[in-house]
Formats: sequence, structure tokens, C-alpha cells
Amino acid sequence: MWLTETAEAACGGNPWASTFLDTFRYLDQLGRLAKAGVQMVAHNTLAASDYGLLDEKTLRPRPSYWAALLWRRLMGTIVLDAGTHHGMHLYAHCRRGARGAVTLLAINTDRTNGATLRLPVTSERYTLSADDLQGVEVKLNGTALELGPNDELPQFAAVTSPPGSVEIGPATITFLTVGEAKNPACD
Repeated sequence: MWLTETAEAACGGNPWASTFLDTFRYLDQLGRLAKAGVQMVAHNTLAASDYGLLDEKTLRPRPSYWAALLWRRLMGTIVLDAGTHHGMHLYAHCRRGARGAVTLLAINTDRTNGATLRLPVTSERYTLSADDLQGVEVKLNGTALELGPNDELPQFAAVTSPPGSVEIGPATITFLTVGEAKNPACD
């Protein structure tokens, strides 16, 4: 099944659609739809209205654009069972373009409490956060995401997390890639 519209246009739309706050809904929706067997999702609009992935006046990426880009680069098409984790929305896929590797998406919607995942091997971490949940600036591992000269995409540098507990901060979205997962479903 393909889903061809996911943005929020009903009843005038969502006033937070262009902010970091909506990124939580957007990625959770992608994760839930993938688990339900949806193979392709097309966002309603690229650069028109409040819910476009790009600002219609400046064509600068909005927070959900950065999230969609990370999803596309890291989450493969094979959906895995991530189990259940109290206080977090957790999704697992085979990592795109890396045999045996897995990508976890941990969405912590709690604004005050962090969450913990335990991973037995090293992982690469990509955490999206914002100083203002209702703002348009989004950070990747603490650095603001913005286009470079000639509208070049920034480098998406991961932070290495050693084996053991991985803290997922309050009101953050974290992609964790596990290159040494050796998951047979991902071969």
C-alpha cells in the first residue's frame, strides 16, 4: 500500500506543522505506517502552506524536512520488531545500504524525563533537538542544521555511543545505527 498524503490540512491545518514539535508526530507516523505495511509515504506538499517541508517564502528546510532526510538515509525498507519500551516510541529497521546493520528510532515525547536504551554493541547516534519545541530551528547532536553555501546540505556527523546504556534526552528524537548488529533479516 502507498499513502499519498500525510500532512495536516484538515480543518485549517495544525499551527505547529512548521515547527520542531510536529517532527515528533511526523516520524511517529512514518514508524507506525511502516509497521502496518505501508511501503511508501508521500508528504502532501513540499513548499506550500504551513505544513510544507520547505518554507514557501525562503525555501529553507523546516524541522520535518531534516527528519525526513535522516529517515531516508538511515531507515531501510525492512521493518523489525523493536519491542515495547516504557515512555518512548521505538522503531527498528534494517539500516539502508548496510548489510546486517540495524537503525533504531527512539522518540522521547516526555518534556522532562529522559529514557534509557541498553545496546550490547557500539552505535552511531543522530539526535534531533530544539531549544524551543515550537521553533523552526532544529539541532543535530547539538549543532543547528542549516544549509551551507549554495544551499548545500550540512554534514550529518554521528556521535559514537559505546556499548551499554544510551540516554535519550527529554523531548528529543534519536536515530541509532548499529553497524555490528549482524541481524540475519538485514542480510
